[in-house]
Amino acid sequence: MLEEKDDNLQPEADGSEKNSETPQIDNQESVTTEETVSEGEVTADAEGENNDDPQNEIDESNAEDAEDEGHKERHEIPMLDYHAMNMDTLVEELNILITKEKIQAIKSHVDQIKSEFDLKFQELLEQKKEDFIQEGGNEIDFNYSSPVKKRFNELYNEYRDKRNQYYKNLEHRLDLNLKNRLDIIEELKGLINVEENINDTYKHFKELQERWRNAGPIPRVNYNDVWRTYHHHVEIFYDFLDLNRDLRDLDFKHNLEEKEKIIAQAESLAEMGDVNKAFRELQLLHKIWKEDLGPVDREHRDAIWDRFSAATKAIHQKRQEYFKNQDVIHEANLLVKQDIIKKIEAITQQKVNNHSSWQKLIKEVEALREEFFNAGRVPYKVNEQTWAAFKEAVRKFNRNKNSFYKGLKKDQQDNLDKKMELVKLAESLKDSDEWEKTTPIMKKIQSDWKNIGHVPRKYSDKIWNEFKSACNHYFDRLHAKKNEHFKDEMEAFEQKKAYLDNLKEFQLSGDKEKDLEQVKAIIADWKAIGRIPHSKKSIEGKFNKILDALFKKLDLDKQKAELIKYGNKLDQLANADNDTLINNERVFIRRKIDEVKSEIRQLENNLQFFNADESNPIVKEVMNNIDKHHEDLNLWKAKLKKLKNINQ
Repeated sequence: MLEEKDDNLQPEADGSEKNSETPQIDNQESVTTEETVSEGEVTADAEGENNDDPQNEIDESNAEDAEDEGHKERHEIPMLDYHAMNMDTLVEELNILITKEKIQAIKSHVDQIKSEFDLKFQELLEQKKEDFIQEGGNEIDFNYSSPVKKRFNELYNEYRDKRNQYYKNLEHRLDLNLKNRLDIIEELKGLINVEENINDTYKHFKELQERWRNAGPIPRVNYNDVWRTYHHHVEIFYDFLDLNRDLRDLDFKHNLEEKEKIIAQAESLAEMGDVNKAFRELQLLHKIWKEDLGPVDREHRDAIWDRFSAATKAIHQKRQEYFKNQDVIHEANLLVKQDIIKKIEAITQQKVNNHSSWQKLIKEVEALREEFFNAGRVPYKVNEQTWAAFKEAVRKFNRNKNSFYKGLKKDQQDNLDKKMELVKLAESLKDSDEWEKTTPIMKKIQSDWKNIGHVPRKYSDKIWNEFKSACNHYFDRLHAKKNEHFKDEMEAFEQKKAYLDNLKEFQLSGDKEKDLEQVKAIIADWKAIGRIPHSKKSIEGKFNKILDALFKKLDLDKQKAELIKYGNKLDQLANADNDTLINNERVFIRRKIDEVKSEIRQLENNLQFFNADESNPIVKEVMNNIDKHHEDLNLWKAKLKKLKNINQ
């Protein structure tokens, strides 16, 4: 009996999607809303019930409430838009319902949550399975578990356990309440034949009515028969009270006043903006009308029922219009969702072949998915069809995406192999002391690394850290070596600075040969001090100025003096351990030789234009320039010869 409860019509208090017509009700469950058929308050047609009559839906709901102690609370739980929620939010909402609401009041909510969760999880599962197969997995080996699915199953099992326990306990209570009500009916029957004062009998009748009101819920399958039987014997008792009209008329008057209040409330409900709330409150008024109040006198009986029935139909009609409007809204939602599906299909047709473009499309499709879920419900008849079209559109996009990234993974694997080779090379060179040979190689492999491209993410950090560690190890050693040399060079600079200060006091003896040897010794001492930092090279110019002054005093041949000084410069180049500097010097000297030769040729050509002998001042000047350039040419050639010697 209790298990059938889940499949029967629930009052649509939440305003959820439904057909515009009231669902068909089983004739066996039908019941009138007044005390007895004889009172003329039957709302169903004599030959069968009208399935568009609001009374049928109200009767069915109230019959269901007959065995549900928490029916009032059930109607107060709002039905949220579960379709628009993601799986995590659905799990959270399920937990809230199980924790805070009566277990018998949340079935329709839990059913909708489960339906939406299953749809979304199935979509995720299909996508994960497709990804697994795309990556080379065997379909038979596919297995996917999710924390959110595990949590949902735990909560849903908790809901079922609580619900089963509730109805197991409820069945026992319902049976006791049914037995109690049947006992009350038997006592009511006995009032007709009891020989006692009518006032005492009437008092006993009122006590039985009070006990009836408080007797509690009974099984739904017994509800109509039990109430019909009870009202039948209540009517018989009132006929019995015909012997004492005063008591009966007082009851009729009380019932009439109370029913007029109910009618006024029902008529005011027609003005309420929330049609679903109005319908829920109308159900309660019908329940009070039927269960808490007795009959009225025959004079007012038809008229008062007609008023109540008219108010009921007005609310029902307004509710029907609401659902018709909902159908319009659902049709509009359908158009929105169909447009979203077309947009996803259009995105799927786009041809992109790089990671950044695919990431952009992935974000666009994700936004459209979110928009789809937030678009609202569609007509029930096309709901599955729309959902299937949406899933297929997303699945096609994902297939194209997976195909691209499958190819990308192959490229990334090739990149991984290349970078692993660079890691091995960096590891093999990190402890090398061949600085001149190794440093350019280390710089090149760093440049090569940047140009190779992406590798699979799971290896990216690992190989980068290995490569960076090897490179850092080498360059840290190189910098330490350079810092050590820099310290030595600064010490050499300080020595040369002091030596230069002392040299300012040096005086020639007047013996040219002896003084020349002394100057050569000064140059040798200066060379012996060693290399200085490049930023301090200006001190070499100061030293050369002193040498120029000394050579001038010695009246030394210019070329000889220049070659002595040039020997000092060559020593500096040789000690620099930098072939580039020597090569640059060689290029510079050869260019100077070419320039001087060009000048000599130009001057010799110019002489041919002069029609004069060598005594002519202009001719003499040109001849002197030619001689001077020959001296310079000889000097540059001598320097080039010395430069060649340092490489031998």
